Amino acid sequence: METGKVVVERVGGKSAAIHCYSKYPLKFIIPNKVGPSQIDAVWIYTITYGGGIVSGDAIKCDISVGDGCTTVLTTQASTKVYKSVESKCSEQVLEARIGSDALLAVIPDPVTCFSTAKYSQTQVFKVFPSSSLLIVDWITSGRYGRGEKWDFELYKSTNNIFLDADEPLFLDTILLEQGRYSSIAERMQDYQVIAMVILLGPKLKFIQDQIQENVKNLMSQQLRIPSGSSGRYGDIDDNPFLTRPSFLASCSVLGQKGRGVVVRIAAMTTESVYSFLQCQLSGLDSLLGVAPYR
Repeated sequence: METGKVVVERVGGKSAAIHCYSKYPLKFIIPNKVGPSQIDAVWIYTITYGGGIVSGDAIKCDISVGDGCTTVLTTQASTKVYKSVESKCSEQVLEARIGSDALLAVIPDPVTCFSTAKYSQTQVFKVFPSSSLLIVDWITSGRYGRGEKWDFELYKSTNNIFLDADEPLFLDTILLEQGRYSSIAERMQDYQVIAMVILLGPKLKFIQDQIQENVKNLMSQQLRIPSGSSGRYGDIDDNPFLTRPSFLASCSVLGQKGRGVVVRIAAMTTESVYSFLQCQLSGLDSLLGVAPYR
């Protein structure tokens, strides 16, 4: 049984939450207005009692965005996943339907798993050809200041997008699990954050074009170094003593006819990812009322 449900439809020519239900351990906060009054967007903040997800918690959330509506699903702070008790795994499921000419932006702060935590989340999105969808899905290494670096037992994040209810458009799973022969920390080395950003649909086309060009330019500078006194640039592989880049990003096209874009990120600091998201998504203030991560 679901622990939370929100339905957004057009009422009087504006997007409005016509149904909102939640029960322990989930709670929704829906402000009357975020941003300028002329912006048509419903913002939904998700919070959990106790400030995080407790071992064994099972949360199921259903979001429905009606035709022509704009909705933002976000958090007030990072999602903390507490230590696993008796090897119990915490689970969170989000199912969302985005109507025609509608936009859903899922822009949470990162997940932070405590030592020994086990966490699995699944997000399923059903879209139409004219739907638009933004997903930011990211995780930090943990309570780095307390010496916890990729010290959790399990993290699994699945994002599936279906077109016209049942046609698979994007199927993706990230799995981080302590191994018998190597730990997560050993595999991640100096990187403290991994993230994925998905931009899909016509309302986000201008952001898609911009982020592809920006990632290309950013990585061209990160992965090439001046060679010799001439100041020319050479490949990173030419220099075995080159330090590892502190921020890595890749960009690929999603779906037929370039329907969307997927950006994958690995970074050494959470702040650098926040800065990247702020910069790349700043143009969304005209659609959402406030630029994400400001």
